[in-house]
This record gives sequence, C-alpha cells and structure tokens, in this order.
Amino acid sequence: MSERAIGIFDSGIGGLTVCKAIHDLLPGENIIYFGDTARFPYGTRSKETIIRYSGEITGYLISRNVKMIVVACNTASAAALDFLRGEVNIPVVGVIEAGVRAACKRIKNRIIGVIGTRATINSLSYVKAIRQLDPEIKIFQQQATLFVPLIEEGIIDSEITRLTVKNYLQELYEQGVRTLILGCTHFPLLKKTINDIYSDLDLVDTGIEIAAEVEKILKEKNLAIKDDINNKGTIELYASDITETLERLKEMFFGHNDTSITKLVING
Repeated sequence: MSERAIGIFDSGIGGLTVCKAIHDLLPGENIIYFGDTARFPYGTRSKETIIRYSGEITGYLISRNVKMIVVACNTASAAALDFLRGEVNIPVVGVIEAGVRAACKRIKNRIIGVIGTRATINSLSYVKAIRQLDPEIKIFQQQATLFVPLIEEGIIDSEITRLTVKNYLQELYEQGVRTLILGCTHFPLLKKTINDIYSDLDLVDTGIEIAAEVEKILKEKNLAIKDDINNKGTIELYASDITETLERLKEMFFGHNDTSITKLVING
C-alpha cells in the first residue's frame, strides 16, 4: 500500500477528463495533475520538443515522489511514452494503449473507428497500436479538430455541435463503424451529443479505460490505497497558465469541493 500520489499530465485541459475518471473510480487515491496550458498545443511541436516537455513535467512529478505517471495526452503518449518509461522506475501509462485494448475487446464487426485531432490522426498512433494487437481489424480514422474549440467554448449541446458531429462521423458510420475510439481527451465531453445522433455507436472513452488500467496496475504492484469509504484522496491541480476554459472545466468536474488550480511553470 502506498499513499504517494498518482501523477497525471496533459498538454492542456483535456486531461481533466482523465483526472476525473481516475478520481471517480479510485476516490481514495491522491492525485497531482499538471496541464501545460502555456505550451499548448503539443500537436504542432516536433517529436524532440514533445519529449523535452514531457521529460520536464515528469521530472517535476518524480520530485513530488509520485508512485505512477499517467500521460493523459494523445500526442505525448505517441511521442514520448517509450522515452519516459526508460527514464523512470515507476509505472508510466498512456491513453492510446488503454483505449486500443478496450476497443479490441469490445469490437463487434471487425471494424474500429478513431477520431482525434489532426496531429493524432496523422501520427497513425492508434492504427499502429490496433494492428499490433490484431492486424486483421479494419480501421477508419477521421480528424475532428473542430470539436476542441467547441468544447473549450462550452458549446456542447447545440445545433452547431450536432452538425459538426454529423459532418465528422456520418462517413465513418456509413463505413460500418460501430466501435469508436475517442482519441482526444476533450472528446468524452461530447459523448451524449454523439449518442443522441448515433445511438448504437459504442464510444470508447480513453479516460475511463485508463482509470481501469491504473486500478489494475496499482493492485498488481501493491501500490493501491486500501479501500475505505471514509478515506477521500486529495487532488492537486496545476497548470502553466490559468485560463478561463480551465477554470470552467475545473468547476464542471470538481466544483463541489475545495479543489483549486495553482499556476506552475515547469521548464528545463
């Protein structure tokens, strides 16, 4: 058993969906979250820069004596996960692997769809990960970059958002996609809107899946805090720039407790 915190980081605000999913599943665990909002987005950076940023943040989390690191960013998971695992001696997990394993288990017709930002889709990270597990699965991808600003502006349940959902997903649906990986940590906020239009789409929420993976690893390595209904874990939220959108999402997810966001600039 270890009361040390779980460290979570993202390039921006989307990783709060992962933080929330882990807290909901493991309410007794302590969490330290860092969102690199001042250097967002990572998708426009070179692989070398993404590795450097991720290494700097990981160094900070290690200095806080975390027991596990969750890379709650698709771009950083694709570019830096192997590097980070070689640098530290604690478990490091990424959103891509967790989402792919779940989708391959739940697949219904040998077809998987993936939506993400343009950078994630162009990296082919999900395609490569799926083919490693099962090369016979047919994969259809679609960039859905406009979802990000809609979510950040709080335009989640509106006609504009529904039209954007149809614009991005209709072709995937017609191609037979019924298992869809939400390949951006922002996208789970649109699950209801998507399922209102495509009710038979099985949406793979990488936040929920990585939370289950975190629970499994903590138990296997005897790092989990003992279940106790009276034990409420702490949540520390940090960001390199405090934005209005970040504050709004924090209120959406953690508004009913005393959780606050502290500005923290991490660099080399």
